[in-house]
Amino acid sequence: MISTISARRYAQAIFEIAQAKNNLDEWKKELRRITELMHDRQIADLIDNPKVPFNLKAELVKQKLGKTNDLVLNLCYLLISKGKLKNIEQISDEYDKVLDNFRGIKHATVTTAVAVNDAEKQKIAGQLEKITGKKVTVKLQVDSSILGGMVARIEDTLIDGSVRNKLDLLRKDLVEATK
Repeated sequence: MISTISARRYAQAIFEIAQAKNNLDEWKKELRRITELMHDRQIADLIDNPKVPFNLKAELVKQKLGKTNDLVLNLCYLLISKGKLKNIEQISDEYDKVLDNFRGIKHATVTTAVAVNDAEKQKIAGQLEKITGKKVTVKLQVDSSILGGMVARIEDTLIDGSVRNKLDLLRKDLVEATK
């Protein structure tokens, strides 16, 4: 697996090319197409096979992608030559993060004790948008060990409004008060 740093570097380079050509969304779409192509196990195995010559791999990708931007094909050829086309999904995910950051969109992972419906999810997103001052997309998780409330992680920021955390804080306060 490609390192996150390496995937981020590829994504940043792709973003800079896309921004210069003013086709940010086209690149997002093309990266997803390449990712779908690599989900085909037979194609992925063939491209990963070191015994298959580069020109056959390149022709296969060109044929399977059909009509596409020459720069997209050049990216595929570069990744094939470096043996990293299998990591296109990670590169694509990193590109999405760079693009969202450029557009001022933050991603939050929100953990709740019970599943929440779409209306509650929108309310959570709205509250997080007020806190961050940016548009926030929410990915939900359920963890009953937090007892109630929610825990939100936005990049390096943790907002812990769980009942478990409040009980822990109360316990610490009580221990300090008895000293």
